[in-house]
Amino acid sequence: MEMMETNRDHSGVHNLAFQNDSEGVDATSLKGLGENSQRFKNSQNKKSVLTNQGDEYINIESDLHENKRASIDDEQPRLKGRLEKKYDKICEFYKKHKTRIHYVIYGILVTAYLAVVIAACILNFQRALPLFVITVLVIFFVCWDFLTAKYEDRIAAFFSPGEGYLKKQWFWLKWVLCAALIITVICWLIFDTRKQGSRQLISFGGLVMYVLLMLIFSKYPTRVAWRPVFSGIGMQFILGLLILRTKVGFDVFNWLGIQIQTFLEYSDTGAKFVFGDKYMDHFFAFKVLPIVVFFSTVMSMLYHVGFMQWLIGKVGWIMHIFMGTTPVESLVAAGNIFVGQTESPLLVRPYLPYITKSELHAVMTAGFSTIAGSVLGAYISFGVSSSHLLTASVMSAPASLAASKLFWPETEKPLVTLRSGLQMAKGESKNLLEAASQGASTSIVLVANIAVNLISFLALLSFLDSSLSWVGNLFDYPQLNFENICAYVFMPFSFMMGVDWEDSFIVGGLLGYKTFFNEFLAYERLSKLIDNREKGGRMYINGVKQYMTVRSEVIATYALCGFANFGSLGLVIGGLTSIAPSKKKEIADGAFRAMIAGTVACFMTACVAGMLTVPGLEVPCHILLGNASNFTGFPANSTELVECCQRLFTSANHSEKIFPGGNYSLSSWKVCCQILGRPAFHCT
Repeated sequence: MEMMETNRDHSGVHNLAFQNDSEGVDATSLKGLGENSQRFKNSQNKKSVLTNQGDEYINIESDLHENKRASIDDEQPRLKGRLEKKYDKICEFYKKHKTRIHYVIYGILVTAYLAVVIAACILNFQRALPLFVITVLVIFFVCWDFLTAKYEDRIAAFFSPGEGYLKKQWFWLKWVLCAALIITVICWLIFDTRKQGSRQLISFGGLVMYVLLMLIFSKYPTRVAWRPVFSGIGMQFILGLLILRTKVGFDVFNWLGIQIQTFLEYSDTGAKFVFGDKYMDHFFAFKVLPIVVFFSTVMSMLYHVGFMQWLIGKVGWIMHIFMGTTPVESLVAAGNIFVGQTESPLLVRPYLPYITKSELHAVMTAGFSTIAGSVLGAYISFGVSSSHLLTASVMSAPASLAASKLFWPETEKPLVTLRSGLQMAKGESKNLLEAASQGASTSIVLVANIAVNLISFLALLSFLDSSLSWVGNLFDYPQLNFENICAYVFMPFSFMMGVDWEDSFIVGGLLGYKTFFNEFLAYERLSKLIDNREKGGRMYINGVKQYMTVRSEVIATYALCGFANFGSLGLVIGGLTSIAPSKKKEIADGAFRAMIAGTVACFMTACVAGMLTVPGLEVPCHILLGNASNFTGFPANSTELVECCQRLFTSANHSEKIFPGGNYSLSSWKVCCQILGRPAFHCT
């Protein structure tokens, strides 16, 4: 009887502190209720504690009943105070007009932003031009998304007659398009070769060679669908043409590269605080690796707000439409432009168990043929051109799909299509600060992986070079090392990309470093060659070339821009197996072929860059001719020497100064006379 009374009274007293008006509740009765409630709880707690041979344990069953009873008490109606009533009215009004309130807030913010943009443009339009362009692009894509989401059915119905007509006429139309494409390429090669020289033809021949090699060693040579192959190469060529040959495209990517380089320098603040003012004394550990941490943090924040998913979705949609690839492989290829080879498959994680072998091969190839945004900053800090690294990352995405569909054609029917409602995975962080913290924490594994791999690989390389030198010394060739072997193995491939003949051995060595170790070692070696060229000085020392031409550097930058190496092979197998255990056998079977396809995709990107790159004269003529005159083994067939000598004789005929201060010596004339075989009038 007492327990029933206590329960009834206890349930009626809750949160009375919010009630200012007297409700006829006597203080004495409240006190009695409190005592009864406390007495009830004590009795229950006594029953819940049991002893068994000196061992005590707690029986939580009564506590669960008490919590359940308390939750029932909370649900019972009670009298509310004036403040609570006002608060409830405000909440009810907000819920009723939630959408309109959001629109008003967004409208105020957008109006304020546009006012700032207009004011900045009025003050100095040239200075505010980047902000103006970004604003216009944002407005365009917001309107695009709004219209496609609201009027998708009407847009599809509007274009359906044209789509039906193309399907009916496609049998003969595709041959017309192929013929027009071939004629266009031939005409472009003729006019471009006449204007720029024949070096671009070597790069074109290399592109054809790689396509033929992939076809010969294809998994199913007779089942190749040529639309992804040709459209992928076409997208490469169009992107390269816009970026490398047009002033607007070059300026845009150059500006983006400069902005990214400036943005990454903010990591120096954190590195300086943690490691001290002399952090630059340990350049790689305290300068390069903090950039990886900083970039990983930023990418995690962009992923949390949904920008990366939106951007990857747009790029993937473009490749899906133009190349005819499936949504899964298109999204993964687009994602690899920005994130790593183990992170991009997470975008389509729920669909990986249902993809075909060809799609799985494409997913792995896309990871091997591109680099992650986090390590992109590290390569830029080495001194490699940021604009070319950005261009290589973008161009390699369609190249990876083209190479993959050529090396492992689709023979099954894909199960995941656009009608399946493909959705990308979202971030797990709850707010922006948590996303930043997760990005920084995630980079710990990446930074540690980079550091330990470099330590082990450099030590292994030093041991390997010493062993090879010892073996070579037995045959009076102590110069034998790993780089020389790789130079001879990869030299034909580098030359067919368009690299100058005298530089093809150096680039071949870089490709060996990248394939058998990793791209960090290759880019570190390339950065030294770039630094030597910028400093000038002798091109040959003891018969060893100290730097390459800018054209060779550019082609090497594109060829090295990928994760295709044996170290990444194990990383991809382990990462994808953990994501899709049911595909373990298919992953292991196709990983090595995917690595080869990724390597060839990078080579194809380098060939396109070689066709379109037109650098100016890299080394001043007075330095180049001075090197040629001081070193007897300097190659006489160098295209740079021929160009310098032609300009030298042209300046003599027109009495122009082409060297700074006109400081060319008699030895320069002698070198040019030997190379060009000019008449005695110029050589006396």
